[in-house]
Amino acid sequence: MSEYIEPDRDGISVGQVEKKIHTFAEPPLEIVLESGARLGPITVAYETMGAINADKSNVILIAHALSGDSHVAGYYSEDDPKPGWWDTMVGPGKGIDTNKYFVICSNVLGGCMGTTGPSSENPATGRPYGLAFPVVTIGDIVKVQKELLDHLGIAKLLAVVGGSIGGMQVIEWAISYPEMVASAILLATTTRHSALAISFNEIGRQAIMSDPNFNKGDYYSGAKPDIGLALARMVGHVTYLSDEAMRDKFGRRLQDRDNLSFDFDANFQVESYLRYQGSKFVERFDANSFLYITKAADYFDVGRQHGHDSEVEAFANIKAKILTISFTSDWLYPTYQSRDMVKAMKKNGLDVSFCEIEATCGHDAFLLPNERQSTMINRFLKRVSEEETNAL
Repeated sequence: MSEYIEPDRDGISVGQVEKKIHTFAEPPLEIVLESGARLGPITVAYETMGAINADKSNVILIAHALSGDSHVAGYYSEDDPKPGWWDTMVGPGKGIDTNKYFVICSNVLGGCMGTTGPSSENPATGRPYGLAFPVVTIGDIVKVQKELLDHLGIAKLLAVVGGSIGGMQVIEWAISYPEMVASAILLATTTRHSALAISFNEIGRQAIMSDPNFNKGDYYSGAKPDIGLALARMVGHVTYLSDEAMRDKFGRRLQDRDNLSFDFDANFQVESYLRYQGSKFVERFDANSFLYITKAADYFDVGRQHGHDSEVEAFANIKAKILTISFTSDWLYPTYQSRDMVKAMKKNGLDVSFCEIEATCGHDAFLLPNERQSTMINRFLKRVSEEETNAL
């Protein structure tokens, strides 16, 4: 994820929000995962912003990326130093305007921010699942989100919005629940990981599993694989940036010194920055969740899932209007992948809008303040809302 952004508390923030919990799938009513494994009970952490209207026609679901959570905007208390991860986009008068829309964001299945995952208690043992937690897919993550919306009594979504792995969830929503999704907003995402993306995820997973403290995933009562997780984060963080962004931000500038130290300390600013990103990540994220969520992303492949033989076939039943945005400097999910996705959608006659935004900051661009992205999303939602209202 991107750097910390100061929360805006001068009248254009959603203000204070509350993390809520919903538990379902109590045995013997566990959900059946795509692997065939059964899982339950399942607890989902979620947050809501804005007000739902009388006919529940203004609901927007936001899906987060790898290291995100349900805390998409606002703050938990008056002295909370950190806003939600998309506070620049979600709020009164912003791209996703909470004066108009009721916004829901939940932590993903397999996560570690309140939703059931490998760090949760395994009811069969009374101890954390660890690697006994079943491997989950993007489809499983979306199935749990659907269960949450059923609990909230929401039968139709004005929009599902997400970037990166969140965008994969949006695609899955549009395919699996076409009657429920009026529109889909896809940001910096893909229909399947390239070999390059899988490679970086595998490097991160191997860094974690090679840590002496990993203990086959059973590390919750002792020392944690912090070194491995920090390395995984460092590698991943590089893929979120771009050559130009790193050149402008760091270049070859030295860190707190005038000359090379001729040792293996952090000589360069970029070295110090990556070490800092790694050390901060281990304070808030679980190593096993990193394994499970990256594996779910690697498994995602629209053209080969649910019995489909191609992306064109997979998109055939989508009814949603779609906005797809890519970024020029995103080398993790480059624009050609978005273009291929859009072509497959248009072969089905879908209502698809596409834009490539000029940005120098790499894959993380969708998370950072960008007036063009915000305006496009705002106008797209306005159009969809008006068309949905007129269709009634």
